[in-house]
Amino acid sequence: MTRLAELIATWFGSGYLPKAPGTWGSLAALPFAWVILSFFPGSYFLLAASGVLLVIGVWASALHSETLGTHDAGQIVVDEVVGQWIVLAVAPFSLLGWLTAFVLFRIFDVVKPWPINWIDKRVSGGWGIMLDDVVAGIFAALAVSLIVFVVGDF
Repeated sequence: MTRLAELIATWFGSGYLPKAPGTWGSLAALPFAWVILSFFPGSYFLLAASGVLLVIGVWASALHSETLGTHDAGQIVVDEVVGQWIVLAVAPFSLLGWLTAFVLFRIFDVVKPWPINWIDKRVSGGWGIMLDDVVAGIFAALAVSLIVFVVGDF
């Protein structure tokens, strides 16, 4: 089970890519989101997939962290996948829409405004690894929704 947890936690090894593993994990989330939305159009399916992956990610990231003997190792990127899917669920299904969603998620994930930074520092285990990126995804989704409200689909 530790190999399966590692595969999921590192999102099929994308977390092992050099420099900025969170960005690689967010990029690796895109083709999976595209496939989900291509077969099941509508944000509800991507949000449901995010919820399922959140639960699986809590397990995988906790087990992989335990195996490594550390909390929230950089190679664990399943949390970025969930956060990225959350914002993609509300983004226009276009190159510009997805680019905007990607950039905004990365900004919120890196800058970690409150309460993201509070969650990152105070919640431990698999939930701690996953929840700060879930909230970053929600913040980015709100920002994308505001942009769409103001300028329309892009």
